[in-house]
Amino acid sequence: MKLLQNMLQNGELEFMNKEFLPISKADMKNRGWEQCDFVYIIGDAYVDHPSFGPAIISRVLESFGYKVGIIAQPDWKNKESVTILGEPRLGFLVSAGNMDSMVNHFTVNKKRRHYDAFSPGGVMGLRPDYATVVYCNLIRQTYKKNPIIIGGIEASLRRLSHYDYWSNKVKRSILIDSGADLISYGMGEHSIVEIADALNSGMDVSDITYIKGTVYKAKSLEHLYDSYIRLPDFDEIIQDKKVFAKSFYTQYCNTDPFVAKTLVEKCKEKMYVIQNPPALPLTDTEMDDVYSLPYTRNYHPIYEKQGGIPALSEIKYSITSNRGCFGGCSFCALTFHQGRIIQVRSHESILDEAKEMVTEPAFKGNIHDVGGPTANFRHTSCKKQLTKGVCQNKQCLYPKPCANLTVDHSDYVKLLRELRAVPGVKKVFIRSGIRFDYCMADKDDTFMSDLCKYHISGQLRVAPEHISDNVLKRMGKPENKVYQEFLNRYQRINNKTGKEQFVVPYLMSSHPGSTMKEAIELAEYIRDLGYMPEQVQDFYPTPSTLSTCMYYTGYDPRTMEEVYTPISFHEKAMQRALIQYRNPENYDLVKEALIQNHREDLIGFDKKCLIPPRQIRGKAGHGSHADKNKSNKGTSARKMSASKSVKTDNKSRVMKSVTKNTNKRNESNGKNRKR
Repeated sequence: MKLLQNMLQNGELEFMNKEFLPISKADMKNRGWEQCDFVYIIGDAYVDHPSFGPAIISRVLESFGYKVGIIAQPDWKNKESVTILGEPRLGFLVSAGNMDSMVNHFTVNKKRRHYDAFSPGGVMGLRPDYATVVYCNLIRQTYKKNPIIIGGIEASLRRLSHYDYWSNKVKRSILIDSGADLISYGMGEHSIVEIADALNSGMDVSDITYIKGTVYKAKSLEHLYDSYIRLPDFDEIIQDKKVFAKSFYTQYCNTDPFVAKTLVEKCKEKMYVIQNPPALPLTDTEMDDVYSLPYTRNYHPIYEKQGGIPALSEIKYSITSNRGCFGGCSFCALTFHQGRIIQVRSHESILDEAKEMVTEPAFKGNIHDVGGPTANFRHTSCKKQLTKGVCQNKQCLYPKPCANLTVDHSDYVKLLRELRAVPGVKKVFIRSGIRFDYCMADKDDTFMSDLCKYHISGQLRVAPEHISDNVLKRMGKPENKVYQEFLNRYQRINNKTGKEQFVVPYLMSSHPGSTMKEAIELAEYIRDLGYMPEQVQDFYPTPSTLSTCMYYTGYDPRTMEEVYTPISFHEKAMQRALIQYRNPENYDLVKEALIQNHREDLIGFDKKCLIPPRQIRGKAGHGSHADKNKSNKGTSARKMSASKSVKTDNKSRVMKSVTKNTNKRNESNGKNRKR
């Protein structure tokens, strides 16, 4: 990839001002354009901020001299909606947006959401289900032969055959169903420029088969000269879940740009989907170049009357300092999308962004976050990765930190100190999450001391996810004892600050490997901590994660061991209710779960009990109207019992403080849940 830095030095970017890209023919006319090179159709509203993938891709193309127009959230019921900028000279780009459209639309219980943070005013329904496929089909109704290149997380994670949770079936590559010509998967800065240059040279899109980070279709394999891996055919994997699991794990082991092979999957008669190895990671200089482009850092003014775009408020004053993650959590798609090799920006680039923030009238002095997928990763996990790649069958942190792991927070500490010293910056927070097992591998207290002193706003959120080692093993997370050791260390270091600051754990219910036994163990652990989590995440089987493969097949693809997986909505509801057992609305579900699993010892008035005895009013938490007075009395008794339990059996000072702080906050909101 030609370095953007060279272009900056040569003055080739002087033409670019901080203005939005064209969204109408009038905008094109104002720029003196008769035709766009690319028309970019996206499922989100148009936000020109580097936390939004379409903004980065469009600005990168612009920096290489290509004319890009934006059609955001077209009316998918009207084919004219994709024609408002006319026919592009080189092709269409399509992205569902920053989220998979189905995750955006549905809860884990497959219920329609009512709020879309990526749409004007949070209004739901401005994009279709399976948005990438729908938009491509809409384009094909008018433009039969124009190249279509799809990207973004929806296309990236569906690039080969995949399990689709919402239809509960295995689907072919999105390339087939969409009718697109190419997928630019992963972080697409390298591949999209190479694709654009190839099309600009006059090459037919069907001949663009050589670019790393792309997936294409072919009717034969005669053109493949290098070695490749032949995956099982689509017809095979839909017939046998073991075959699906083995195929998926082959894909999982071929996500590194240095060692991955070309993957071939036959999807139907005389049609193959071919995945080239991933694109190389961006260098530090390239990362700086990407984030120095002239983003307006705002949503388009057309959304002002509708209340703007809610998602922007969460990240407008946050700074991306890294990409990639070597954490390797099973339920996370980062391995497939961003990869395991950490890519970082220089201190100078990040400080320049902070100084630009300070000049904005709305900036209040607080940088909300400095991080990425994992905030405290600022370099590759070991020195060999940038030349030899990551280990294919070994993780950096799981089950224990690798002996070759480079553990060093010094660069991140220095960066945070430099940001705190920027005139106009009052506070620098870390909200994107830290990897606590990586912290524990660092024997130096400097980072955690600075974290406690300067970078927490009352609470530190970390993600142990569960306390059962059986479940943690399937999650790719460290043993529970590592989290307990982290809590002790955090408490020791935080006590020196003299501040009341708390650890709030993210917990997940119904992950593969979690039986009701493990769910009850987690509820007992929460009981002993003396607080009820305000938020619980049900495991969500999104495309192309190890955990989703376990959910669908019943096998751990790493070992091919059978794995128990909660599948029914009712069992998932019980597991979730157990984590929030003090919520009166969960009483019937909790009682049913305890009785089914012969844990009546947890029903009673003793401090070890989760709930008091009371007759279930109906099925699975849907109580009948009978004995309404009795149920009200039972609720009152349950509140009194739980309150006593909290006061008398709190074994963790840190978690006790969390409870106190949480209740104060709830009281102020008129939602006091203290029992």
